Amino acid sequence: MLRLAPAAARTIVDMSYSRHFLDFQGSAIPRAMQKLVVTRLSPNFREAVTLRRDCPVPLPGDGDLLVRNRFVGVNASDINYSAGRYDPSVKTPFDVGFEGVGEVVALGLSASARYSVGQTVAYMSPGSFAEYTVVPASIATPVPSATPEYLTLLVSGTTAYICLKELGGLKEGKKVLVTAAAGGTGQFAVQLAKKAGCHVIGTCSSDEKSAFLKSVGCDRPINYNTEHVGTVLKREYPGGVDVVYESVGGAMFDLAIDALATKGRLIVIGFISGYQTPTGLSPVNAGTLTAKLLRKSASIQGFFLNHYLSEYRASMDHLVKMCTSGVRVPGCRLHVHGEKHGEDCS
Repeated sequence: MLRLAPAAARTIVDMSYSRHFLDFQGSAIPRAMQKLVVTRLSPNFREAVTLRRDCPVPLPGDGDLLVRNRFVGVNASDINYSAGRYDPSVKTPFDVGFEGVGEVVALGLSASARYSVGQTVAYMSPGSFAEYTVVPASIATPVPSATPEYLTLLVSGTTAYICLKELGGLKEGKKVLVTAAAGGTGQFAVQLAKKAGCHVIGTCSSDEKSAFLKSVGCDRPINYNTEHVGTVLKREYPGGVDVVYESVGGAMFDLAIDALATKGRLIVIGFISGYQTPTGLSPVNAGTLTAKLLRKSASIQGFFLNHYLSEYRASMDHLVKMCTSGVRVPGCRLHVHGEKHGEDCS
């Protein structure tokens, strides 16, 4: 008779799935990779980061995906983070990058319930400026292909979509002013406001950008290098604008406040004019701000994407569908497999 040892006498670990999930045939996952690391705090991104080679490729945990990055995006968040503005307690060196698109090349057992090796995903997660990144499966979004168009949805697209949906109060016929309208998130704000039936005004810096804005639905582009924004708004919109999607700060913020209609709302999603300055802020004329808001029953509200992550997955799914059905998206990207590394789009 065969006698079995007591159950507690030994531990049996089922490794039958390990090769399938951690090293599928043909994946050729290397042991080492390249990645960008912040080695000094600076608003100048090129000075802040260092390219490190021969970094170990991380392995995914039970609920994680290992993504081979094809495209990663450079946004204002990366500049502010590498300057030490988002979390001053973080000490160098630290990984950088928040968004990427690529293929799943390995995954944990729990993650395999929804994802499979070879699937293309987009994600917003720290440490994307690397050839491989471990991403929690719970925050990844399946996309049809590893193309840069889907990359632009992750921060720029969701910022515009969630911000205008939650705070904009868009209705047909409303007048919406988008500053830096030809920028990454401004392009989305223009199109989303237009789809809501609004009259859209957008500021930009060149005639070429003005033509582009018209092509995506902007009713009145304003090239601030050839026209004074405040003069145009007073002359053509004497009743003011109902919503401002503001990302520039400084003097543009002041002009936008003056242009608000009665019960108008200004939403601050950034302050580009100060990102590469030592303090990060450009001065605004705040001395009379309270009086201006009171006279118009107007309001100012900030929007930071991380505070709206409960809306993120549904918004990404919606934007992916919109992208495949004709919404134009910006093509700015950083290609991480090939000869070009670190090219930013302005």
